[in-house]
Amino acid sequence: MNWANRVTILRVLLIPVVVVALLARWPNWGPWWAAGFFALLASTDAVDGYLARSRNEVTNFGKLIDPLADKLLVTAALVVLVELGTLPASIALIIISREFVVTGLRMVAVAEGKVIAAGSFGKAKTVFQVIAIVAFIIKDSEPVESLGAPWASAAEWVSWGVMAVALVLTVYSMVDYFYHARDVITTVPLRPDSNS
Repeated sequence: MNWANRVTILRVLLIPVVVVALLARWPNWGPWWAAGFFALLASTDAVDGYLARSRNEVTNFGKLIDPLADKLLVTAALVVLVELGTLPASIALIIISREFVVTGLRMVAVAEGKVIAAGSFGKAKTVFQVIAIVAFIIKDSEPVESLGAPWASAAEWVSWGVMAVALVLTVYSMVDYFYHARDVITTVPLRPDSNS
């Protein structure tokens, strides 16, 4: 258990705190604090990645748990936004379904003795998802609404714009992941009675 994996596990353990902070419906700047904590927790992905590479401590466990931690954090935030009525359930369903599909494919790869690390599109997807979630957390907050209708409208448009990019990357990164895992998908396992 190296430091990179410890940071990743800490990110997973603090997800319930993010959920509580988002559901609390704090007045005034409360949503901004909740959004900041979510963003801080999401940013630890870069920290554990740096630790793993700089210390030459990249492990198969890290390659598996790191993307899973990101998925759990994003999924938790999306479910809360749907619960609060801020985000349509269809948007969350698309993103969460993608994560289930890719995780299932990752498990198949592991069963075949292969580990497929997250690609550049997958990382970009995560970044835009985090930005979109932060935008959706704060767009209806009192500080934004107090700026007046033009600013509130701009915040709405920006939030949906970033979410649209996140959705495109979500779908495209899934296709890209399947492409890079095509050898795993098309591999035909040997039958037990095979003499090969």
